[in-house]
Amino acid sequence: MQNMKLTPPDIVAMKGDEKITMLTAYDAAFGRMLESAGVDMLLVGDSLGMVVLGYDSTVPVTMAEMIHHASAVRRGAPNTLLIGDMPFLSYQVSNANAIANAGRFFKEAGCDAVKLEGGFEVCGVTRAIVDAGMPVVGHIGLTPQTAGKLGGLKVQGKDADSARRLLREAKGLEEAGAFCLVLECIPDGVAQYITDAISIPTIGIGGGVHCDGQVLVTHDLLGMFEKFIPSFVKQYASLAPDIKNAVADFNKDVKDGVFPDATYSFSLKLDPEEIFKE
Repeated sequence: MQNMKLTPPDIVAMKGDEKITMLTAYDAAFGRMLESAGVDMLLVGDSLGMVVLGYDSTVPVTMAEMIHHASAVRRGAPNTLLIGDMPFLSYQVSNANAIANAGRFFKEAGCDAVKLEGGFEVCGVTRAIVDAGMPVVGHIGLTPQTAGKLGGLKVQGKDADSARRLLREAKGLEEAGAFCLVLECIPDGVAQYITDAISIPTIGIGGGVHCDGQVLVTHDLLGMFEKFIPSFVKQYASLAPDIKNAVADFNKDVKDGVFPDATYSFSLKLDPEEIFKE
């Protein structure tokens, strides 16, 4: 387990020196396990909408849901840098509204930073949140909250114009005060150029090996989310079949009357007939 929680300046200092790891967490149990494994940063992603809450996208996720889950992760992982993902319409309405919602992650959930999706359109609100004293992680490329505007869940930056736009957005978010930047579904050459062009770390998710760090949805990494598997995901385990088999075995044992047996029961030294006789 980590002894010292990393801070945003620590993450910035890791650029070019040590690769950075980030994984998603949505509850105390996973937070505890990921912290024990030494992951540098935990993201309470709005991906919880699809992975945990059963929504079809991240759009329906509310601030109340995000705060609830972020608080749980913080209790399980008190010594890891924790990032709260600001859900759709929690930062687009106004700077004042965005600052208030970001503040909830810090005051109510104990987060150390927040993450916003978007490029030029969120540079102003990024600066406002940073100026209010709260560290911000940027996120460009494929932005799931507004995937419809991008034509769906597609790789971004595949042509010269869009690649140059991504670079300008990365520099804009750096200037706005973001301390690191998620690059999602961007060609590896474009991600490498952006990584070399800015002084803050890049965290890739489908961005290739040249990013300063990598993030995955933990349920994807562990093979627990079966609805679809993004092409950039490496599954380090395949737990869904194991979980279903274990539950099926439990169900059968109970139905057949073989669980619990004496091993999993408490014995009584007294004679029940003596205890309950009238």
